[in-house]
Amino acid sequence: MDAFYVSVELRRQPELRGQPVVVGGPGNRGVVAAASYEARRYGVHSALPSAIARRRCPHAVFLPGDHELYAEVSSQVHEIFGRYTPLIEPLSLDEAFLDVSGAIRLFGEGVVIAQRIRDDVSRDLDLTCSVGVAPNKFLAKMASVEAKPRANPDGIEPGAGVVEVRPGEETSFLHPLSVRRLWGVGPKTYEKLDRIGVRTIGDLAALPESTVVAALGPSSGSHLLALSKGIDARPVEVERDPKSIGHEETYPHDLHDLADLDRELVRLSDAVAGRLRKFGSGARTLTLKVRFAGFRTVTRSVTLPAGVDTATEIVAAMKPLLHALDLSPGVRLLGVSGSNFGGRSEQLDLFSSQAAEPTPDVQRSAAAIDQIRERFGATSIGPASSISGDRLRIVRRGAQQWGPDQQPGATRSGEGVTSEPTPRPKPGDTGDGPNGPK
Repeated sequence: MDAFYVSVELRRQPELRGQPVVVGGPGNRGVVAAASYEARRYGVHSALPSAIARRRCPHAVFLPGDHELYAEVSSQVHEIFGRYTPLIEPLSLDEAFLDVSGAIRLFGEGVVIAQRIRDDVSRDLDLTCSVGVAPNKFLAKMASVEAKPRANPDGIEPGAGVVEVRPGEETSFLHPLSVRRLWGVGPKTYEKLDRIGVRTIGDLAALPESTVVAALGPSSGSHLLALSKGIDARPVEVERDPKSIGHEETYPHDLHDLADLDRELVRLSDAVAGRLRKFGSGARTLTLKVRFAGFRTVTRSVTLPAGVDTATEIVAAMKPLLHALDLSPGVRLLGVSGSNFGGRSEQLDLFSSQAAEPTPDVQRSAAAIDQIRERFGATSIGPASSISGDRLRIVRRGAQQWGPDQQPGATRSGEGVTSEPTPRPKPGDTGDGPNGPK
């Protein structure tokens, strides 16, 4: 999908079309989730800290994210995908792989199906998408990026919409591209490749495997070398169970008081427990994540004899880990997650004090909470310690993935978070000096 979150917002605020619009955490600790192509002309892009985005494009409209709405629209997009194939592998709310090899006789070649999907999305949802058609997932992903519009300081170049890489064209398509485009090439890997003279994907493909493995290690080296030649044997996976279920929250101000942190621990544990029960499995391994004011991050984990899925159990396991840390620097982020899934039917260690089997009352209470939320909504019930003023502060899935909304000195309006006007820079003037933001 093209600038998906922004495009969804523009459907309900069409007066913002043509303006630089940014969706994400508007606060100083937030990050950009998506930027309109008008905002991208100023160097604003996803994952950029909101504070930097605001400096680069101070006249942009900043909107807080609405994960529930995006998830709803994503389901509608997937319904369109399902008209052409049941073989759909979601990557995120705005991206998916489709295996249409079994639909060619009914609907036509891959390029024809891609255009039909684009037409359906545009007509039914008033959104645009870019599609890559190729023999494998890696090439299809690369082709979809080439199909998108491009923003530069001089303007916005329309994308092709659909780009196809035919069998036999893999190397001619890939080799001119920057090696940074390969999956798995981050700053550290690129640094290693740069040392051996690799700038493009073609440079990498021309090297002997022994040279690449010596520079990157056997696993990463062999994998990236295969990708550089357009080789990717992975099938489209229709159903993939999550490896972990968790929530984390970044706070507008650092938390120092242990009582405040305990309350946040309860909120997060309640949210994780609810999702575990919905998933239908308990978590044997529980992990606490703490990021301090200086950005130092620590994690602490505990593995229990059997899976747990109630807030009471999760808090009981996590609280000792939290209290054992030196919290004096102040906590910027707190997170709780569960993994290593398993049921309660497994044999418990009778001599372990960890995660004792919950009483029937606790289990019945958890079931009742789920029923109430199912009938009356997520905000209908929650931990008493999560009440703030006259409202219940529940953890909403996805609501905090771009950081807190609060920004000192900012006011909320119907168009998001606004601040005092500042002079408009020219497109391409990022406001950053040679050593980073000014």
